[in-house]
Amino acid sequence: MKRSTAFAAVLAMLAGWPGAAVAQEYPAKPVRVIVGFPAGGGSDLIARVFAQKLTGALGQTVVVENRPGASANIAAELAARSAPDGYTLLFANSSLSISPAVFQKLAYDPVRDFTPISMASSYPFVLAVHPSLPVRSVKELVALARSKPGVLDYASAGPATMSHLAMQLLRLKTGIEVGHLSYKGAAPAVVSLMSGETQLAFMVMPVAATQIKAGKLRGLGVAAPTRSPAVPELPTMQEAGVAGHEAVQWNGFFAPARTPPAILDRLHREVVKAVAAPEVRQRIEAEGATPVGNSPSVFSAFFRVEAGKWADVAKRSGTMLD
Repeated sequence: MKRSTAFAAVLAMLAGWPGAAVAQEYPAKPVRVIVGFPAGGGSDLIARVFAQKLTGALGQTVVVENRPGASANIAAELAARSAPDGYTLLFANSSLSISPAVFQKLAYDPVRDFTPISMASSYPFVLAVHPSLPVRSVKELVALARSKPGVLDYASAGPATMSHLAMQLLRLKTGIEVGHLSYKGAAPAVVSLMSGETQLAFMVMPVAATQIKAGKLRGLGVAAPTRSPAVPELPTMQEAGVAGHEAVQWNGFFAPARTPPAILDRLHREVVKAVAAPEVRQRIEAEGATPVGNSPSVFSAFFRVEAGKWADVAKRSGTMLD
């Protein structure tokens, strides 16, 4: 009898524990997912695919809220300052790991103020050149750039974007000197390369694969650990002779730091289930991305490595913004 009474007391105590109560009640109202990019872009489209799936899984409406501007820092700051209760999430991309490296003043710390939940998708950058450039490999491009320092120009989607830093990493690894023409977004950068205004650029796989297959651009290398099924004929940058050159665009879910573990576990389970759903995988792949759905520990370790890597690239190349 005494053991039964003691066991009942323990159960009553656990039932009254705040964390258990929160986990049982969550979610009791709509969940918002903040995206730091305009509606209609790649990150926004993938976020909305997940929002629709999570709405059904959580039993509450999951709403995407676009807060573009300042290289997605407006959205990140808003999410970082939100209550850590699971009702405000951040759907971020690679810019979150780059910002600390290139902005001298940030109102938030990506590592301290966020808890990674899961990476949703990723796709590599591709080194491409205008077809008129007389090179057919990374080795030939490096040789040409070395013979004509400062003559070739490359396009980027803007200062301190991944397309910019990917080229800075190539410069650091090969010693080439190329001019930088910065554009307001990926679309005008791609147009400049296709028109011949610039001669080379790193661009995301979905765009690159389409233009390479159409013969409008020539691909030289994929900045990923393995070759891409979208352009299997292209070597990785490692295979092309540039060891350690990887530049990947990723998207993933983050929660404000100090969000209860039980809520984080629930969100992680539902995101992973969503990634595994055929209709979600098809939508992600239609955007030219690869579905991921990894664990919080794996995503966190990846994020820390990325942040350190790009901080080193930014410092060594002098890439800093006010």
